[in-house]
Amino acid sequence: MGLSGNLKTVSFSDILQLLATGKKSGLLEVRTAKRQKEVYFRDGNIIYASSVNSSEDLLGNMLLKRGKISKSDLERAVVLHKKTGRQLGSTLVDMNIFSKDEIAECLTLQIEEIVYNLFSWPEGDFIFYDAKAPQNANFLVELSTMSVIMEGTRRIDEWLEIQKVLPSDDAMLALSSSPQINSENISLSVDEFKLLSKINGERTMPELVDVSPMGEFVTYRAIYKLILSQLVVVVGKKEEESAEQVDEEEEILKIIFDLYNNCFYRIRTLIEEMVGEENTRFSEFAAQYRTGLTTYFSGLDPTSEVAPPFEKFATETRTIPNNIRFYVLMSGLEKMLSEQLEYVFQLLGIGAYKEVVVKVKKEISAPLAMKRELVKKYKLEENFYRTVRSAEKVVKMVRG
Repeated sequence: MGLSGNLKTVSFSDILQLLATGKKSGLLEVRTAKRQKEVYFRDGNIIYASSVNSSEDLLGNMLLKRGKISKSDLERAVVLHKKTGRQLGSTLVDMNIFSKDEIAECLTLQIEEIVYNLFSWPEGDFIFYDAKAPQNANFLVELSTMSVIMEGTRRIDEWLEIQKVLPSDDAMLALSSSPQINSENISLSVDEFKLLSKINGERTMPELVDVSPMGEFVTYRAIYKLILSQLVVVVGKKEEESAEQVDEEEEILKIIFDLYNNCFYRIRTLIEEMVGEENTRFSEFAAQYRTGLTTYFSGLDPTSEVAPPFEKFATETRTIPNNIRFYVLMSGLEKMLSEQLEYVFQLLGIGAYKEVVVKVKKEISAPLAMKRELVKKYKLEENFYRTVRSAEKVVKMVRG
């Protein structure tokens, strides 16, 4: 048994990099209460991945959505697969429905989508089992883990731009009746055309992802492209049959609490890794924030039992008059974040500063993805990046 922990404290990309540089072979298992994914490695490269209790990444489901197989053929293959115990891919080849190369191509895409999906998980327990090989996996691939890290990180950055345009999850999308665009200005892939045919004025984005022939991220990117091209528009919102009333303030406070606690934890741990825990310079610097609401953003591991609880933070925040509550909270946090980023540069130089900026930027991707409407409404992303840019201006000024 090897390394273990939670994605709250160790990013998925950092785990992959550790396994790649160590040329590890074995199984990386990542799970939440509802989901579990397994990624297998050989000499540091990814050779297989699967979703244990989810249909979203099943090979048959993917082939069906991509129009590669009929429902009747898939049902026959599933029956035979259960009888023989052979992998579904092998069964499809045995039935002469697909060639080995076709199945290998589909499995590669499936494995990539499973792995890339893990980059967006804000939390989840992980554990690595040394030398554990996949069982009954006749089709293995060999993906460069470092290339996967680069693509996964690129997707996170791209997702930050995409979700600025995407509507809320309950918005119904339809084809524009009068698109204001020259046909020469846009090119669509075959899969994007297939997605376009499923946009009927009744489906929301999550529903389009369910029927899309592409993976989740690629589908959202295609919708983003179609909206920007004015080929697709929002035509209304889908009414929920039994929508629960959500405490909006509770939700946004939870996002802020998680986001900034993770950011300050990343800053503190990076400094301690570079100067050692026995060096007290940062703790002395951070002592100034032990007043008011900033007391709840201590830089401790957010999963630690000694970390400040959200409930007490929320209670104290609500003692501030409603009309200035959000301003008081955010102005204090933005000042704290900007000053700590500047301090990293002063203490450790430009290299460490750039590294910590990358780490704190990643912290915003998960809450943005989960609560886009609230984040937009309260301008949380805008405030966050303005703060980072403010620190950057100071660093540039100091460097000359």
